Amino acid sequence: MGKSFKLAWRNMWRNWRRTAIALVAIVLGLVLLIFFDGFIQGSDQAIFGNAVKIYGGNLQVHAPGYRDKVRRMPLLPLENADEVVAAATERPEVIAAAKRINTGGVVLSGDQSLPVTITAIEPDVEGPHSMQAANIAEGRYLLEEEGDAILIGRGLADRLGLAVGDRTTLLGHSKHETLRQRTMTVVGIYDVGAPDLEKSMVFITLPEAQSLYNLRDQVTEVAILLEDVNQEVAVLPNLRQSLTGYEVDSWKTLRPEITETMNTKGTFTSLIGLIVVMIASIGILNLQLMAVFERTREMGVLAAMGMKGRQIMGIFLLEGTLIGLVGAVIGCLLGVGLLAAVGAAGGVNLSFASGMGGDIMALMGSRLYPATTPASVFARGAIVVVIAALASLYPAWQASRKEPAAALHHV
Repeated sequence: MGKSFKLAWRNMWRNWRRTAIALVAIVLGLVLLIFFDGFIQGSDQAIFGNAVKIYGGNLQVHAPGYRDKVRRMPLLPLENADEVVAAATERPEVIAAAKRINTGGVVLSGDQSLPVTITAIEPDVEGPHSMQAANIAEGRYLLEEEGDAILIGRGLADRLGLAVGDRTTLLGHSKHETLRQRTMTVVGIYDVGAPDLEKSMVFITLPEAQSLYNLRDQVTEVAILLEDVNQEVAVLPNLRQSLTGYEVDSWKTLRPEITETMNTKGTFTSLIGLIVVMIASIGILNLQLMAVFERTREMGVLAAMGMKGRQIMGIFLLEGTLIGLVGAVIGCLLGVGLLAAVGAAGGVNLSFASGMGGDIMALMGSRLYPATTPASVFARGAIVVVIAALASLYPAWQASRKEPAAALHHV
């Protein structure tokens, strides 16, 4: 095996121009693949990270029975919200645990109305981590213990013709299904760049909702915000063990539409990545076929000296694999370096696409920072090595089938 390796390595550099062309094809394809993969992973992190801030935390805790009625957003009070908050904040990954009341309702203005999700919050707890608080376009964010104040989105304000200081009617049902309404003052308008989302979410303070829905000192959920969007897998089982009398779910369970959209995007981007790999593999296959054709007489000499067909096949296969390995190492280093340079330069500016991609584009933000992991880079490099070996398989098989006499007389 050692002799075959030395022979394959020497043959690889005998025609350095051909090898250089193959390496350039591999390196460029791999750099493009890693950068594309980093772009996708960065967009996923941005979308998921902003989604959990908008929709109420990585994890949510509800009373038993909520999961089966989640689309109706029932008002099922938690037995002991303080116990839930205490259990959540014991975890080092948790940066905030906020009490909430979350239900459906209608906003009325004049002769117009729109169905909305009404979320009652603790402004002091959620404000530092809220996308809405960070994107106040007019007015201000809610204040702790504030009375008849409401925070609405730009989409809702434009649709109903509301401005800061206007009065509007909030309509909903109490926990006993009785109709309740209250006149509220618009104190702020947020703008996250997603009109459909802005039309569907309004915010009031927790004490105001407890009074409106007849939930004295009660809440219907605790929203838990983690340091990273990938930590749900580790935290969720532990919280379920410590909070046995409650339903603990991740936002992926309660907001399946976002997961479905991201899965569709993932399928599309994987297809593009496969096309890039196939282009690189076709280049390797073509170069290896040329190498077999050019070295026919050399193969005849090797066969005449007693080298078996499988040994000749192994040399050519090993040569193609070595080209793939060298290209993978160089490509991985350059790809990671490119991602680091783009990140250090402030990421990719997406302001030109503002308003073009709907809610998903809005969740991505105005700047995208490519991201990757060592495991992902290694996987891409390994794929390229495997592709290079497979692309060399047919030319190597062709080389092993050459008859010595015919090969020696080849011109």
